[in-house]
Amino acid sequence: MAKKSTRKLTKKSIKKSAKRSAKTAEVKPPAARGNANRTASHAKASHIKTPAWTKAEIEEAFRRFQSAEAAPKGELQHVNPFTLLVAVVLSAQATDVGVNKATPALFALADTPAKMAALGEDRVRDLIKTIGLFRTKAKNVVALSELLLREHGGQVPRSREALEALPGVGRKTANVVLNIAFREPTIAVDTHIFRIGNRTGLAPGKNPLEVELKLLEVVPEKYLLHAHHWLILHGRYICVARRPLCEKCVIADLCKWPGKTTLMAPASAS
Repeated sequence: MAKKSTRKLTKKSIKKSAKRSAKTAEVKPPAARGNANRTASHAKASHIKTPAWTKAEIEEAFRRFQSAEAAPKGELQHVNPFTLLVAVVLSAQATDVGVNKATPALFALADTPAKMAALGEDRVRDLIKTIGLFRTKAKNVVALSELLLREHGGQVPRSREALEALPGVGRKTANVVLNIAFREPTIAVDTHIFRIGNRTGLAPGKNPLEVELKLLEVVPEKYLLHAHHWLILHGRYICVARRPLCEKCVIADLCKWPGKTTLMAPASAS
């Protein structure tokens, strides 16, 4: 049985780990079509050239995010670290809303690795069939449950390496679990954060890992725990892909993007 890690991650250790794993961060790509679409989106976003932010501007941006919502939360429904892990695995190439419609029935039957393994792949597949890639995801959920029982005493590990060794778990999923379940200052770069990092000029990068490293470098430490959620929610509801709602953006005057949709002053958080 693996010994549960209690080591608290720091901004420095997370950044060091990110650099060390740079060559293997994308070892579990999604399905070919989804991966191609995501790659094209990342390439388009990363070609946007915007001026760099000053430290004062970054500090002010996150001060406003904090003022608007002091303790942001993820939108995936879960009851413990295990169900969080499963929900994040299920959310790959799917919406949180879609996952949240399927998981209540699943978690009512299996909210622990032992129950999930006993439920079996066929039953899990039937319960999550409304979610994209449900066959592969059902296989991964049961397999990771069995691995948690076999190697971690049925507990979700706090180690990034152990998390990424689980079926269906990549760096982004591990970062989400570390951040939400264990309150580590990690940043999971999804499509929204990748877009914001490049569009605004806050953390430009050619791939999600570069954006993650840049954010770890520039985000003030006191804001780092919640930075992941502030940015995801901002990208999901305000700085959207097709036409960002700049008129509702609390950092519009700080944003460096030349294509802003309004010249109006933002509804800044006081």
